[in-house]
Amino acid sequence: MTIWKKNISIEELTRSHENTAVATLGVEFLEIGDDFIRGRVPVDTRTRQPFGILHGGVSVVLAETLGSCGAHYSAPEGHRAVGLDINANHIRATTSGWVTGTARPVHRGRSTQVWQIDLTNDAGELTCVSRITMAVLTSPAA
Repeated sequence: MTIWKKNISIEELTRSHENTAVATLGVEFLEIGDDFIRGRVPVDTRTRQPFGILHGGVSVVLAETLGSCGAHYSAPEGHRAVGLDINANHIRATTSGWVTGTARPVHRGRSTQVWQIDLTNDAGELTCVSRITMAVLTSPAA
């Protein structure tokens, strides 16, 4: 059974991130399952730090993007999700290719959500583990 309360698609996720940091960094949305969102970021000149590895902040951008989207689209209509806290443990450096993240809910409550985002390199090795806590708020009237 799906957790999504709003219409969600790869096309919608991509469209909603046009002209943002996410698009500038080359983040791509790949898959939406019944209870997860998967996306990836390239390891290239836009995303590496001076030592030639993926910048840790870029890992956090990918994690926050996937977790925030998950929380927003699984919140009821008339509600939005905003970040309260995010953490990341960087486990393995990546110098090239892609880093792929998969976000899954740990807790989906009425007023808060917690999502875990696991990032892996092209070999499927864990590169970063992140957890984001989101507040679920009533959307302001349009």
